[in-house]
Amino acid sequence: HGHDHGHDHGHDHGHDHGHGHGHGHDHDGPPSRNLAAIKKLIKSAPGLAGCRKPAIRAFTLLAEAEADTHGTTVDKVHFHEVGAIDSIVDTVGVCLALHLLNVDAVYCSPLPYGSGTVRTAHGLVPVPAPATLKLLTGIPTRPGPPVEGELCTPTGVALVKALVPEGAWGRPPLGFTPTSVGLGAGTKDFPGHPNVVR
Repeated sequence: HGHDHGHDHGHDHGHDHGHGHGHGHDHDGPPSRNLAAIKKLIKSAPGLAGCRKPAIRAFTLLAEAEADTHGTTVDKVHFHEVGAIDSIVDTVGVCLALHLLNVDAVYCSPLPYGSGTVRTAHGLVPVPAPATLKLLTGIPTRPGPPVEGELCTPTGVALVKALVPEGAWGRPPLGFTPTSVGLGAGTKDFPGHPNVVR
């Protein structure tokens, strides 16, 4: 929408995540993109042969959730914040990094539900936001730490849902042997717990 949702996602990338959706009203700001335009960008970009499928799947899941949330069709969903080039690079970059690291399987523990409310262009909505909750359908969740706020964004959930196969939620398989650990820290400080993805 080219607007600020007025809430923090627990980290700062300089853009909003996943609350861009399609409506028939005008907005200032950068042009929005629909799923077809994002697919075209991903398909035409060089060097992405091994990561196009999960990246396109993530945007497709996000478009489906936004369409369902707003009672429209996928082709009528226009991503605004999520359609920005930096957001596309974030999603494709994760898929590319996994490909370059030769990751052949992704497992994920249950996702934290979050609590409280977030302010959007449509007013105050409960956490998880409607599109996020739609994306969480079929995914194991758990209570988050005892803080209020959005702990999973629609874009993040769509990406994880695109990468984690059926049956790979929860604990890693028997015999799983870690060989290294990666950490990513957000910039938002929560009292009493780190804002870290491991």
